[in-house]
Amino acid sequence: MAGQDNNKRQGSLVVRRRRNVRILFAIWTAGFLALVVGGAFAVYDVRTTSSATIVPAPAPVVADPLVAPVADDAPAPVPAALAAALDGAVKNPALGTFGGSVTDAATGTVLWSQDPDRPMTPASTTKMLVTAAASLLLPSDHRITTRVVEGSRPGEVVLVAGGDPTLTAQPVGEDGFYPGGPRIADLAQQLQRSGAAVDAVVVDVGIYSGPTLATGWDPSDVGDGFVAPIEPVMLDGGRLQPLEDESPRSATPALDAGRALAVALGVDPANVTIGTASPGTAPMASVQSAPLRTRLEQMVQRSDNVLAETIGREVAISAGTAPTFAGAVETVTRTLQDAGIDTTGVTLQDLSGLSLDNRIPARALDSILARAAGPDEPALRPMLDYLPVAGATGTLSDRYGTTARAGAGWVRAKTGTLSLVSGLSGYVVDVDGRVLTFALLSNDRFPGEARPALDDIAAVLRGCGCR
Repeated sequence: MAGQDNNKRQGSLVVRRRRNVRILFAIWTAGFLALVVGGAFAVYDVRTTSSATIVPAPAPVVADPLVAPVADDAPAPVPAALAAALDGAVKNPALGTFGGSVTDAATGTVLWSQDPDRPMTPASTTKMLVTAAASLLLPSDHRITTRVVEGSRPGEVVLVAGGDPTLTAQPVGEDGFYPGGPRIADLAQQLQRSGAAVDAVVVDVGIYSGPTLATGWDPSDVGDGFVAPIEPVMLDGGRLQPLEDESPRSATPALDAGRALAVALGVDPANVTIGTASPGTAPMASVQSAPLRTRLEQMVQRSDNVLAETIGREVAISAGTAPTFAGAVETVTRTLQDAGIDTTGVTLQDLSGLSLDNRIPARALDSILARAAGPDEPALRPMLDYLPVAGATGTLSDRYGTTARAGAGWVRAKTGTLSLVSGLSGYVVDVDGRVLTFALLSNDRFPGEARPALDDIAAVLRGCGCR
């Protein structure tokens, strides 16, 4: 399913991400048959043809979307009252080992917390750190360029990777997995217009260094569709089935991109190799990624692991740090520290949250969201727009439909899911119009238990008022 988080082996137990399973139920009770036709709902009594009746359709529901600023003078919850309101929800045993923090965004005051300094396995809530660092270091319209240059001999061209995993080989007129991403077809057309005769393609991946899989990743994550080896050029994030979120990923994504260019040029894909462009070689073609703001939103909404890791390297390169897992983690952590965010207790092996060896306290996640929602760090404000909406978009689209429904449409948060890890970090506008940020982390419980419990806590924040 598009928009699901990571799930991983933990010990000998494997819990896979839920996939959409469409189950068709045939119901025949007391002879009644319900039909939906053209938007109207009708109930037919089919026990006898003579008694058939049609119930009139109910009045249509009319949406009234409104974007309005919150009031500056909305009352803040009283900490004691908020704690009392949260008491039942945070004592739910389905939370397992639990840490949480809630902050009043307008003042930066922590209103409630429970074990906020305990380092917890964060899963994909880790992506909030790279989102914040990228927003602080890079302009929102920053793009990555993928180039083709002349090779070392006539007929050879070099595809010079720039760190963009969003290229696609889909036909012109059809989106790849990442709408707005660049196309192999555009590179091929530029080369063909130049009149160059091409018989071989070299792929230069030298902009990245170090391992392509992080500590704490299982090699099966590639075949299972959670991530690809982190190389600086890919087609559709390395997906073997380009338009499917959970498609198995390629073990050789950079070579795949070179082979796609070869095919588009009529070159034998066997004539594609990994190599290095010679300094000063003449440029022949280029394409650019979508702006950073678009890629960040795609990453947060879908919890895209490949985008998280490549944007992390984009941040590292901009800071002059090694474009490796370690270099990206170092740059992100240092950027947050320089912005005044306390990263005590943060230990990272990656920036996607796929590693079971990551640790982040709830306090650190909440402080990032509080800075984004508060008055003093406008560079972080766009982060709030990237977050999924409860019951509506991204990884929250299928949540908040039951006991936590009070939060539907109001809670906006980044989710995190591994086999025994669940997280929720975001913000909510409460019933009095006050903006509250929060970070909620559950370890040692299956997501099927923990996620509804986390949703209930966020729904309490929405409905509380608590004065």
